[in-house]
Amino acid sequence: MGYKRYQLSLPTDYREEDLLRLLRKESGLTEFRYAIEKKSLDARKKREIHWLLSIVVISDQLLGESWTAPAPPHVPKRRGPCHVVVVGSGPAGIFSALVLAEAGCSVTVIERGSRIEKRKRDIDAFEADSIFPLCNNYAFGEGGAGAFSDGKLTSRSKHIGPERALIHKAFIEAGAPEEIAWLAHPHLGSDNLFRITRALRAKVETLGGSFAFDTFLEGFTPLSAGGFRLSCKKSIGGKGSEIDGMECDYLIVACGHSADDTIAMMIHSGVPYRTKNFALGFRVEHEQRVINHAQWGSFHVPGVKAAEYRLTAADNVYTFCMCPGGRVVPAAAFSDRNIVNGMSNYYRDGRFANAAVVAGLHPDQLAGRPVSPLEALELLADLERRFVQVGNAYAVPAASISAFLAGKAPGILPQESSYPFPLIPADPEALYPELLLPRLRRGLAQFCSKIRGFDTGTILGLESRTSSSVQVLRDRDGSIPQFPGLFVVGEASGWAGGIVSSAADGIRAAMTVVGT
Repeated sequence: MGYKRYQLSLPTDYREEDLLRLLRKESGLTEFRYAIEKKSLDARKKREIHWLLSIVVISDQLLGESWTAPAPPHVPKRRGPCHVVVVGSGPAGIFSALVLAEAGCSVTVIERGSRIEKRKRDIDAFEADSIFPLCNNYAFGEGGAGAFSDGKLTSRSKHIGPERALIHKAFIEAGAPEEIAWLAHPHLGSDNLFRITRALRAKVETLGGSFAFDTFLEGFTPLSAGGFRLSCKKSIGGKGSEIDGMECDYLIVACGHSADDTIAMMIHSGVPYRTKNFALGFRVEHEQRVINHAQWGSFHVPGVKAAEYRLTAADNVYTFCMCPGGRVVPAAAFSDRNIVNGMSNYYRDGRFANAAVVAGLHPDQLAGRPVSPLEALELLADLERRFVQVGNAYAVPAASISAFLAGKAPGILPQESSYPFPLIPADPEALYPELLLPRLRRGLAQFCSKIRGFDTGTILGLESRTSSSVQVLRDRDGSIPQFPGLFVVGEASGWAGGIVSSAADGIRAAMTVVGT
């Protein structure tokens, strides 16, 4: 049985019978099966928008080698007993736990927030009554920050190969659409992630792992014989913790980079961190129909959900985490801060589009002097607190893009927005670091020249968590040389960002533990 690859162009609303008909015509075969390797939208010519597909056709009528799909890495069984505690249940934490449990390790996952069901209820209540949920918000709780996002599965890293196949396989088995394995820009959607997160937890539990929800890691003590003793407390509804004093052979910290308190605890404990470049800016929101028409020349293209954009400008200004048909959400991790982020559901059928517009910089530039990692964390916290004061809690400071570009902000704000709290007219000049404003203004002007109607959008709040401002010093496998058995992975490490790279980081750490 041999195989052959074909590059095909198909209408955006094609059906499977259309694809099969074209494959029969191109191959001349009557009996075959096929696999999609890649599918991407070609919208370079607005009157000829179509899908580009890379297809593998497999048939007994073809000579040559047999075709095999990319396979996830083999997870070997751990030799001897091993207890691992994983801190955090976001992508890095849950994929660490999956691999460890598959290998036969005893795994306990600590999560400061609650199960996804309670987390969602608390977020809904927060948006209804403005009472901030300390441990069940858009940053903390089962699934991590990624559980309430667009669920993008893209990654710029060129070093994620076999891990990507494992990630896709696990997500699909947990209920994700199969298309994530071949779409050029795959996404899960927050509505799917709600179900997927529960299924991944169930898989870990089926393999023998356990979860300690509503549990906060206060500290850890290295043991003379190896391993660690943990200091934990209940983060919701009471003192103490049933796992306080627990000992483990390995500790994997995957708390996310919004967990300033946990990162500060590690720094105070001697875990080496350094400052690094990160990004600051704001969210911009538009009517999705404006973006559709600018990108497609039409308000709707059959078979395509919603138009996207990825924009770059001079001075290291760029868009990040564009959410078509999505919502802007209050994404602060702590009650005394106010920041925004974006999310969208799988069908991306909301009225609005949003994206971060940010500029890269270093904490030293923000402070005007060299700063330590702890100072970098506090600088960012101070900036996020500024937006609470101006916005009167979780209302968001906002301005029109056109007024900001004209130096006449805040301008006239839209009557409606996807943001769940009020928009407060505010001049960005009074809120954002002075060194960023000229760069952001020039970047926005370039974006307006690239996308017709971009100047009709609105600037919302502070976008400060696209990446971490600090980075742990570690080996390539995620381990900390000064603390044998300790791993810091995912966004908490400053080495990963997003679902795929964080999950891959957690997988590598777990594979290192399994192979030890």
